[in-house]
Amino acid sequence: MSPGIEQSIKNQVKPRNYKINASLVSRIIPVVLFLHDNTQSDPVVKANNNPIVVFWFRRDLRLEDNKGLYQALKSGRKVLPLFIFDESVIDPLPGNDHRVSFIYQSLASMDESLQNNGGGLLIKRGKPLEVIRELLSDYPVEAVYCNMDHEPYGRKRDYEVAGLLNDHGIRFHTFWDHLLLHPEKVLKQDGTPYQVFTPYSNRWKQILQSGDLEYHASEKLLKHIMPEQSMPGPEQSSLFPDLTELGFTWSSLKTPSPKINKDLIRAYDRLRDFPAAEGTSKLGVHLRFGTLGIRNLAKIAAELNEVFLGELIWREFYAMILWYYPAVVDQAFKPAYDRIEWRNNEKEFLAWKEGNTGYPMVDAGMRQLNQTGYMHNRLRMVTASFLTKHLLIDWRWGEAYFAEKLFDYELSSNNGGWQWCAGSGCDAAPYFRIFNPYSQQKKFDPQDEFVKKWVPEADSEDYVREIVAHKKARERCLQVYKRALEATSNKNGQ
Repeated sequence: MSPGIEQSIKNQVKPRNYKINASLVSRIIPVVLFLHDNTQSDPVVKANNNPIVVFWFRRDLRLEDNKGLYQALKSGRKVLPLFIFDESVIDPLPGNDHRVSFIYQSLASMDESLQNNGGGLLIKRGKPLEVIRELLSDYPVEAVYCNMDHEPYGRKRDYEVAGLLNDHGIRFHTFWDHLLLHPEKVLKQDGTPYQVFTPYSNRWKQILQSGDLEYHASEKLLKHIMPEQSMPGPEQSSLFPDLTELGFTWSSLKTPSPKINKDLIRAYDRLRDFPAAEGTSKLGVHLRFGTLGIRNLAKIAAELNEVFLGELIWREFYAMILWYYPAVVDQAFKPAYDRIEWRNNEKEFLAWKEGNTGYPMVDAGMRQLNQTGYMHNRLRMVTASFLTKHLLIDWRWGEAYFAEKLFDYELSSNNGGWQWCAGSGCDAAPYFRIFNPYSQQKKFDPQDEFVKKWVPEADSEDYVREIVAHKKARERCLQVYKRALEATSNKNGQ
């Protein structure tokens, strides 16, 4: 697959052409965070209308323990709940994208609860800046509330919206909700961000306080939601459009349950590496879209299993890396690794995607992903290592494919995981660490239960031959990586 085609795939899940200067971000984002503290203008209030506030849902699709919603509902004004299907994000997606179906289903559940309280959820399709501008002309908006995002696109979007609101004298209140600690809270003593997980994790645990886990009972304040009958006439018939009106159809993929299984969490450290066991929570999609709050889950993890809590901290670590180093979206964290001469064989990439490499453990993982939108954590490492080191295909190709398929796709974690496997990321596995798929299968699927489920022909003559011999692939990988790193070392030494 050519880089041009691969860039198109990457754009199917998020806008990937956006470039952001890290130093610029550090200057402009505080303006977004504290705009309401610096705004002296009186809010715009339309004649004969009581002012309202807007709560803008994004990646926090729940009514309970929602920090930003809680603050909006305590504002003393009626709250107009809003969700925008951002055309910059959804337009390139396939018509039956499973994430869109999940989001819509979550919104429908929220809308039902709001209707039981006399309100409703306003759904819009468009570009956020244009939608917000339209709302300002339709409603007497005094302030807009939302929870923050840590991804480059979301930060740029909010900066632009903050500017629009500021021009209209409207306050913009933002809150940190989808992660426990803001990236700027967990820093080294010299004020710089961590680049290695273990010291970051240790510092994270030292800094975390009970207030960071505080429950915000937003669900008890829903009486302050704006009554549906207060909406302008044309809005009432289109508050909640049908999925087809948004340009999508229902996906057949089943969403994992949002239920927190405490028994599973207790056994997580013992079972998490075995794909045939029900040893992982599959809560990633609910953390990604905020249908499950992070605070309660973290409290349970802290009580029941330190290893499970560690996985939540890894999520915060990669979010912090993306916050301070947004260039990692398209570039290696370690610049030397961008000198690797990838083979990028399109035929082999297709075989990997389809689960036809001749390596049962790799193929089982890819087939699970394609058919369910989920892949076991251990297999994410095995399949990523295989693509980047056995086949020498650019990690960006694999990262983009996972982005297209995963229910729980999250840019920072996906990017961090892929760069870890490729050796190019912060605190990554050394380049000479190359997973042997057969050893992985023997250790983590000793009875071949998982392999037999997804690759039933693995022991038959019908199974495809190995795409490349492990020994040959290993030696080739070591040579290519070594050559790239030595070239960088020599260049720096000149």
